[in-house]
Amino acid sequence: MSEDTHAHGNSLGEFRAFRERMNAEILAENNLVVNRFFALDGRTYEAGALDAKTKELLGLVASLVLRCDDCVTYHLVRCAEEGVTRGELFETLSVGLIVGGSIVIPHLRRAVDRWGELEQASG
Repeated sequence: MSEDTHAHGNSLGEFRAFRERMNAEILAENNLVVNRFFALDGRTYEAGALDAKTKELLGLVASLVLRCDDCVTYHLVRCAEEGVTRGELFETLSVGLIVGGSIVIPHLRRAVDRWGELEQASG
């Protein structure tokens, strides 16, 4: 299965379930470096000088530029939880597109499709 098919074909529920299951298995190994990295990743997106919403938008840009669809999905979910509007989302995606260039376009398409799923889920 190609990366495109894999990333696009999974529902949000499947994405969340897989992520939670694998994170639990990975963290249960009690590897010091892995556990510390996961903790640092989580703490990075907590409110500080920048609020959590801004940090999630930054994470979304970085994920789009790095072309990681799983990361894009994660940050889209968090952006929705932080109350990001459709207008804010598209301005953020435009930054990622400018920084990343045309190779980002397929990931942009999937991000907009995924955002549509999140909008439908929230009513």
